[in-house]
Amino acid sequence: MKLNEITDNHGAHKKRRRIGRGIGSGRGKTASHGQKGQKARTGVALGGFEGGQMPLHRRMPKRGFTNLFRRDFQAINLWQVQKAVDAGKIDVGKPVTEKSLVDSKVLRRMRDGIRLLGKGEIKAKLTIEVAGASKSAVAAVEKAGGKVIVLVPKPPKPKGTKSKQPAEPKAS
Repeated sequence: MKLNEITDNHGAHKKRRRIGRGIGSGRGKTASHGQKGQKARTGVALGGFEGGQMPLHRRMPKRGFTNLFRRDFQAINLWQVQKAVDAGKIDVGKPVTEKSLVDSKVLRRMRDGIRLLGKGEIKAKLTIEVAGASKSAVAAVEKAGGKVIVLVPKPPKPKGTKSKQPAEPKAS
């Protein structure tokens, strides 16, 4: 066997159909787009258009709402804190804060605060400062000899709003 004798198995590769290449190809002239009209052209945006009738998505009733002031807490479990302590990323002598967790790369970014959850176990004696904690997490930390300080979370900014500076009057 030589390199120039190697071929695909029969039927392993199917040639793509070249449309819009003349009437002899069978897919020429309108190139499978029918005759004229909006849908024969590119960039059609008909979505849910129903010929002027009120579309189904607008006839359906609206339900619920989105709270713009909802706090977005970053959840962290006890086993994640213990794993960081074992790896030497967190100093046991200092209090564990949101900033120290981000600096040690346990969390990726700061949000509106941290919520400590009780999954896993903790052996290290730590002082943990968080915006919220479950009862099981507080009990586990206190059992290990540490303490949990629940801080008042910072007020969130309404989602989707930008701070606008008042426009300065133009000099004429």
